[in-house]
Amino acid sequence: MISPKLIKLFQVAPGAKVRLKQRNPGWAQTAELKELGKDVIKGRAETVLAENLKQLAEAQEILYANDVYSVLVILQAMDAAGKDGTIKHVMSGVNPQGCQVFSFKKPSDEELDHNFLWRYMKALPERGRIGIFNRSYYEEVLVVKVHPELCERQKLPPGKRGKSFWQERYDDINDFERHLRRNGTLILKFFLHISKDEQKKRFLERLETPEKHWKFSASDLAERAFWKDYMEAFEEALSATSTEWAPWYIIPADHKWVARAAVADILTSTIGSLHLTYPEVTPEQRQALEEARTQLEEE
Repeated sequence: MISPKLIKLFQVAPGAKVRLKQRNPGWAQTAELKELGKDVIKGRAETVLAENLKQLAEAQEILYANDVYSVLVILQAMDAAGKDGTIKHVMSGVNPQGCQVFSFKKPSDEELDHNFLWRYMKALPERGRIGIFNRSYYEEVLVVKVHPELCERQKLPPGKRGKSFWQERYDDINDFERHLRRNGTLILKFFLHISKDEQKKRFLERLETPEKHWKFSASDLAERAFWKDYMEAFEEALSATSTEWAPWYIIPADHKWVARAAVADILTSTIGSLHLTYPEVTPEQRQALEEARTQLEEE
């Protein structure tokens, strides 16, 4: 398992001001890790991931049987940070019946006729299930903030779209997540922190590998030109919406094995902290089971 000290390093404390330039997106998060070396840390990360996959499968089965809590995992990142790969590897051992993944694209006309949280509310996980949002309602304070002209498509009442407008959206999100938490939804939010240089490297890899051409979009390159604006938008959103009931984790993502191990460990340990058990059988149910056993044995 990853040390609690390191996990705490990833977590954004409520009220803390995030400065992404001060966050290392690589594997050498501490002097101790740097001293051990990349190969050792990579080996440990792979071991942690393997152990957590087994434990996550067991935790998810109990979560499903318990049918009281649900888990919402939110993944946000710049393009090529590894959201899809993280989902694929971290959730590889989970029963598909207990997990659902949603990737949100450009909103439809129907969705634009509702408030900005509406389409995400419809996709929330049921009790007993793990829901994963590959991008989420945070796009409404990220891409929409970087491209404010998108606000005009949202049919909002007249008014300024200044600092108070965005603060109100942060407040709406915090209130929404608090409501979910009070009603049994565990919320884990991961920002996969990739450097601009690593994004360039991955874009070039997509262009040079025929099997990855389908992953590349001209719009990805266009958004790269707004890197500074996005970093500022992420910093403000992470600072304003990391709460006790729905914390943000800034996950180093320049090395995929680091990100996958960290997300798996945090997800598994957080579900485990609920200390869930399988539902207890009532005396009436136990009697029915014994009668069923007797009937089968007498056939």
